[in-house]
Amino acid sequence: MNSKKRTTFLLIWLAVIALIVVGIVLLSPPAEKEETIQEVMKDAVLHDLNKVSFFGLEVNPSFASDWVIMGILITAAVLIRILVIPKFTEIPGKFQLVLEMLVGYFMDLGKKHSPHRNYFLCGYLTFAGCYIFFGTMFELLGVQWITTEGHSISLPAPLSDINCAIAMGLTSYGVILFGGLIGNGLRGLGSALKEFSLPISMSFRLFGALLSGLLVTELVYYSMFLSIILPIFVGVMFTMLHALIQTYVLTMLVATFYGEVNEKKKGEAQVSTAAKVLAKV
Repeated sequence: MNSKKRTTFLLIWLAVIALIVVGIVLLSPPAEKEETIQEVMKDAVLHDLNKVSFFGLEVNPSFASDWVIMGILITAAVLIRILVIPKFTEIPGKFQLVLEMLVGYFMDLGKKHSPHRNYFLCGYLTFAGCYIFFGTMFELLGVQWITTEGHSISLPAPLSDINCAIAMGLTSYGVILFGGLIGNGLRGLGSALKEFSLPISMSFRLFGALLSGLLVTELVYYSMFLSIILPIFVGVMFTMLHALIQTYVLTMLVATFYGEVNEKKKGEAQVSTAAKVLAKV
């Protein structure tokens, strides 16, 4: 494609975008109910205005998002295990290469911080990482759900709800407690219990990071002059950054603390080795 054709294509593309923007501005119907920015912010944090029905239960939208994400991840895992993994080859294809890189990253992370006992840790890191990443990216799909009042809303990321973030933090802390108990018995359990503030910091870090991106996007949408094209870049940028950063932070914290409470002390390791040698003699 020469420069003249590229210029023509670019002009046509810009003209189409301009027509779409003008159509959105001129043809958009007036909102039935105008919410103030305070109501929008409050509902984003507390979810007390827009409730959805989930099998007859009135729940927060993030609860429905969580079940949708879990269903997608479990279905994808089953299909990959049945249809894809048996067809793996020594020379990997693109999809196989992506899977191997994904699993390999979390396995290396677990083995690095817990060299002796890492099988369960690697599995949990893979699950937690995929859940946080794809759960955060889920809001970009704009999946629509009808509220109990008959309005249509987009399902948010599950971790933008404080309840889901606390559940994720407590689950991760439970894995660390389990690792300390299995690795060092009551001593390891005591070491893990000393970090009692860890689930709180994990929970509020996830909640604060994802909620901040949601609030910034809501502010941009609320302004008429900024709500035409800018939300595309702001929403995608904040969502992708939070998905990558929060996945890395939580998995790194879990692997680090799991390795600390699970690792044998050098003195204990030497005594254990000496005891085995003496027993053989």
